[in-house]
Amino acid sequence: MPNTKTIDVPHLGGITAAYQTSGDIDKSKPTLILVNSFTTSSELYKDAFVNKDLTSVMNLVAIELLGHGQTRAHKAKHWTYWDTAIMNLQVMQALGIEKAFVLGTSQGGWITVRMALMGPDKILGIIPLGTSLDYESERTRALGCWQAPDLLGKSIAEEFSSKSATPDFVPSKEYSNFLIDIGFGEDVATDIRDYWVREIEANYQGDEGRERIRMAAINLRDRDGLHSRAADVECPVLWLHGTDDAVYSVANAKEEIGLFTGSSDARLEIVQGGKHFLSASHPKEVNDYVLGFVKKYAK
Repeated sequence: MPNTKTIDVPHLGGITAAYQTSGDIDKSKPTLILVNSFTTSSELYKDAFVNKDLTSVMNLVAIELLGHGQTRAHKAKHWTYWDTAIMNLQVMQALGIEKAFVLGTSQGGWITVRMALMGPDKILGIIPLGTSLDYESERTRALGCWQAPDLLGKSIAEEFSSKSATPDFVPSKEYSNFLIDIGFGEDVATDIRDYWVREIEANYQGDEGRERIRMAAINLRDRDGLHSRAADVECPVLWLHGTDDAVYSVANAKEEIGLFTGSSDARLEIVQGGKHFLSASHPKEVNDYVLGFVKKYAK
């Protein structure tokens, strides 16, 4: 990815964190950190970087999670979403960003919460998109959320695991199309589908790629929940959720927005027809909400 840059941070004994920006950091403008969804990359937000409505008002910095894109942990083979939250805060520090807003899609949504908890003096507000605060619980499934233990369990145990070397490994098209169907929608344009199949295959190759995608899947399936911690988030929260989200339901979002009892302003906005990767399916609506939120709370 020609627009991706890297920076070294100390967490976990050393990480090379990959990121994209909308240009040089302008300290006169607020900054929005963007966190991508499961097994995508900072390219999920490529359209945002050329959107003048956004870039004229704020700096955009998309940081790729551990296990994603070009980010690499040099020593650690195991890590959690808390580690990515710490890494992101260290990237902010290394780039000279004192305070920022954070937007995250799906798994990126619970990274926004973790960043607000780990760096409350650095996060001005969070914008979770199509996410959940729970672990992959029976409660969420009763509310219409996906069957992650079953869907990811097979990939972890079979496709992403091997006791022998796998130099020719790439994720199957079955996996890539599954991710695209639930994220962008089964009716997504062919060029977008083809692009993400190529992107996923290019990013997860050989033994190293297989091990990263396996750990990314374990992180998602086996993560801890945030229900008991959400009340400690003090910054404003703008949760955006699509009615056609195939992974996490509107019913779940309506329950969980009420957990932010310590926030100065926590609200849920429902986007009609919105898919799981909401900024991809409904960029105008998301951008309008983001602009209003950042302008209101930028300091």
